[in-house]
Amino acid sequence: MYGSEINSFAPHGQPEVWLVAGTRPEAVKLAPVARASFDNGRIRPVMVASGQHPEMVSQALRTFGLKSDVDITVRRGSGTQPELLSELITALDELAGSRPPAAVLVQGDTTTTLAGALTAFWRRVPVVHLEAGLRSFDLRAPFPEELNRRMVTQVGDFHLAPTELAARNLRDSGIASERILVSGNTVVDAVESATRGERVFENGELAGTVERAANGDDRLVLVTVHRRESWGEPMRRILTAVRELTTLHPDIRVVLPAHPNPRVGGMVRGMFEADPRVLVTDPLPYGELAHVLAASTLVLSDSGGIQEEAPAFGVPVLVLRDVTERTEAVDAGCALLVGSERARIVHHASRLLDDARARESMLAGGNPFGDGRGAERAEAVLAWLLGAAPELPEPFVAATSPASGSCSSADSAGVPEHSG
Repeated sequence: MYGSEINSFAPHGQPEVWLVAGTRPEAVKLAPVARASFDNGRIRPVMVASGQHPEMVSQALRTFGLKSDVDITVRRGSGTQPELLSELITALDELAGSRPPAAVLVQGDTTTTLAGALTAFWRRVPVVHLEAGLRSFDLRAPFPEELNRRMVTQVGDFHLAPTELAARNLRDSGIASERILVSGNTVVDAVESATRGERVFENGELAGTVERAANGDDRLVLVTVHRRESWGEPMRRILTAVRELTTLHPDIRVVLPAHPNPRVGGMVRGMFEADPRVLVTDPLPYGELAHVLAASTLVLSDSGGIQEEAPAFGVPVLVLRDVTERTEAVDAGCALLVGSERARIVHHASRLLDDARARESMLAGGNPFGDGRGAERAEAVLAWLLGAAPELPEPFVAATSPASGSCSSADSAGVPEHSG
C-alpha cells in the first residue's frame, strides 16, 4: 500500500527526482546517486542547487563530471538562519510549481535539507532522506544541524540510514522499520571515485607537500575546522594546539584549508601567515581534498564528512568536538573525541604521531560507514518507491559491528563520554 501511494506522484514516463544540494558535502554525497540513476535509467535525477553555497556545490559536482540542472539564487542580507530558510523555501516552492517532482531526495542536515524536505512535504511530494538517523542528542551541538535532521525525520517518507546505529535511532524515534533501509554512506562511494584518477593540484605548493608525504619525506597532518560551535575561543585553542604540534614534531607538515567564512578564514590566516610548516589554502576542490586525505598520517577535524572518509584510507581522526553524531567511528576506534582543549589535542595527536603501534591499531579495520554501494542502494530505493523496481535492495551490513571495535582495539581512555 505504501508503494502504491508513492506511485501516484510519478508523472508519465521516466519520473523526475530532485536531488537538492546547497553545500559541498551535500553535492559530494548526492553526486554518486545521480551517477547511479543515469547508469540505471529508471528515474531521471534533477540536480537542484539551492544557492546556499553555490560556488562550492558547482566545484564539487565538477569532480564527478556533473553540473546542476537548476541553479537557484537566494538573496543574502543579514546572513541569519531565518533569512536563509525563508529564501530557500520560497524559491524551491516556486520551482515545484513550475517543475513538480515525483520525489525529492535530501541529504544530511543543512538548512537546504530542511527547506527541501518542508517544500516537498507541503506539496505532498514524497521525501527521501539520505544519511538519515544521525543523532548527537544535543540540540546545541552541532547547531543548528541536530534540529534540522530531527525535523526532516518527521516529514520523511523513506529513510536511508548510513549505518545500523542510525537506523536504530530512527526506530527508537517511532519510524517504522519498513520505511528504513541501511544503505551505507554514499561519501564512501564518492571518496573512492575521487581518488581513482591522477593527483592534480592547482596549488603548486600543495602538490609538493602531498608528493613529499607520499614519498615518506614528511608526515602530513590535515586540519579542518569550520563548525559554528567552534567559532571564537574554541577555534583559537585548536589553532594554538596545531602550532604547538608543529614545534613538537618538526617532521610534520600541516595542510589547513580555510573556510570561506571570514570569521574562520581570518583567524586561520592570521595565526599561520608566517609559518612555513602550515600551508593554509583556500577551500580545496573535493578531488584535491580526497588526495590530501589519502596521503595524510593524521587528521584533526570538526567535520562530519571527514569522520566518514578517513577510515576509507586508514587514517585516524581526532574529532575536534565534544559530541559527535557519527559515533560508529569512535566506538570502533577509528576516531577519538578530543574537543577543543589545547592540551588534550596536543596529547592525543602526539601519542599517535610518536607511537606507530597506537596509530596502527586505529587502522586495522574497514570503514564502518559503507562499502561503496550506498548510491546503488539509494537509486534502487527511489526506483522502488516510484514503481520502477520490483523490490527493495539488500541493506549494507558492516563487516564487524561497531560495538566490537572493527577499526581498532586502541585504548580510548580519557576520551569523553558521548551520547548516541
